[in-house]
Amino acid sequence: MSALAHVAGGAGGGTDQAPTERGRSWLPYLLLLPGFLWLAIFFVFPMIQLFTVSLQSQFPGYPGYYYRDVNFHNYLDAFTQFAPHFGRSLLFAGLATFFAFCLAYPLAYAMAFKAGRWRNVMMILVIAPFFTSFILRTIAWRQILADEGPVASTLNALHLLPGGRITETWVAVVAGLTYNFLPFMVLPIYASLERADARVIEAGGDLYANGFTTFRTVTLPMSMPGVLAGTLLTFIPAAGDYVNADLLGSDRSTKMVGNVIESQFFKVPGGFPVAASLSFTLMALILVLVFVYIRRFGTEELL
Repeated sequence: MSALAHVAGGAGGGTDQAPTERGRSWLPYLLLLPGFLWLAIFFVFPMIQLFTVSLQSQFPGYPGYYYRDVNFHNYLDAFTQFAPHFGRSLLFAGLATFFAFCLAYPLAYAMAFKAGRWRNVMMILVIAPFFTSFILRTIAWRQILADEGPVASTLNALHLLPGGRITETWVAVVAGLTYNFLPFMVLPIYASLERADARVIEAGGDLYANGFTTFRTVTLPMSMPGVLAGTLLTFIPAAGDYVNADLLGSDRSTKMVGNVIESQFFKVPGGFPVAASLSFTLMALILVLVFVYIRRFGTEELL
């Protein structure tokens, strides 16, 4: 009897345990549900709507009105009519990313290894611009680069400014992009360098390697995850930016594709399909470039 009771009790315990295990198996999905809902409502559905708008056609003779259609000619216009704007967007974003890296890496290196008790102060100085409006920072940069400002006046006095001005040129646009997105490059590189083992870097010197060789073979590879993340965080928003080109550039020669999208959406009657196709084309170009970049320079942790 005791053996039968033991078997019966074991069977009963198994049935009580099954619902608990089943509930635990659903728990991770329930925790992920709010995030999936957020992405679906505010990303997936808007992207689907934007794609449908990009295929619509305008009513002939009725500017500002369009109907649902499957018109891929909008994408053809995006590649042909606005090709220079795409080229400028990618070029300006690439230059801004390169200059941001050149400025950010020494700063991040100093913060990680040389700052000492001034590290927190330097971190605050890097983050502080985020507490100011993006537009206000760009307007302030326009005042700094103005014709009567200190930078242009000094360069003109030294005869180092051929055109006589900086604003309304590509130099001002790239400078504004570099300044506004510099923290996005500094912080990931600093995070990678801070986690790096200083003893490994010192071992390069113990093995009779000079400073440059140690940096090239030890320090830089250890910081590549941060470099990759900072590059993407800088290049992607810079390619779609339109504020810097609008406030620091000229009317035509420095306009980026973001300016065209903004103009088509808010200023051109019936420009929604063209603006949507431009947005999707820019997104596709950026995704292709990011994929190639990660495959070429990425790390196994990010692939």
